[in-house]
Amino acid sequence: MEREKWLFIDSGNCDPAYNMALDEALLTWHSEGKIPPVIRFYGWNPATLSIGYFQKAEKEINLEAVEKYGLGFVRRPTGGRGVLHDQELTYSVIVTEEHPNMPKTVTEAYRVISEGILQGFRNLGLDAYFAIPRTEEEKAGLKNPRSAVCFDAPSWYELVVEGRKVAGSAQTRQKGVILQHGSILLDLDEDKLFDLFVYSSERVRERMQKAFKNKAVAMNQLRETPVTQEEAKKAFHAGFEEGLQLDLQPYTLNEEQEKEVEQIAESRYRSKEWTFRR
Repeated sequence: MEREKWLFIDSGNCDPAYNMALDEALLTWHSEGKIPPVIRFYGWNPATLSIGYFQKAEKEINLEAVEKYGLGFVRRPTGGRGVLHDQELTYSVIVTEEHPNMPKTVTEAYRVISEGILQGFRNLGLDAYFAIPRTEEEKAGLKNPRSAVCFDAPSWYELVVEGRKVAGSAQTRQKGVILQHGSILLDLDEDKLFDLFVYSSERVRERMQKAFKNKAVAMNQLRETPVTQEEAKKAFHAGFEEGLQLDLQPYTLNEEQEKEVEQIAESRYRSKEWTFRR
């Protein structure tokens, strides 16, 4: 049986506003029927702290530390908590809600899309599986997260290896289209990550950082030989093809599309109104 063809874009390392603008543009073009579904891989230049759509930037984020580390700073169009995009592979998936393989509920669609990531980890020899909150306490924790840090706890169907979260994703649905994007951690600087948030006291920070070690891990902490960015791209490209039963066709934006992405980046993701809107 012939497999469905989706587009594949490898954007390389881009600035934070461009990254979010391109995800938004792809969602719009797909909703207008101009392009088929897309899987995109990208990185960040400079390394960036992204915050969720609903987060309060000035209340939750240590903006002085963001500046001190020379990080980019951007608000995502998706929910969720703060993510330090540094030593990672970032992915996005853009597909219509009407796609026959996409379940109607957010969590179930999340599981289907994440099959590609699951397979990618297995291609790298890591025994990944889906987190399913089991106790009432765990379920309550998802509704009322205690931390502004994304990797602090796994959500429904988040990817876990040896009990610790290895990838964090967020989803939005607009114009009849699902946009899911997320971070696949290669390496992680925990001290830098925890410097970027505001805490009620130093003791609270210490307690949270200590607990964090048991909750999240980067894949190179789990492997004897470190994974390079290129190896990760190959493994997860194959993972999405296997996990979602697709053929991915390389795609490059044309000049007109690039201009449109730049306009979105300038008018929204580089504007203080958007970034500090809450």
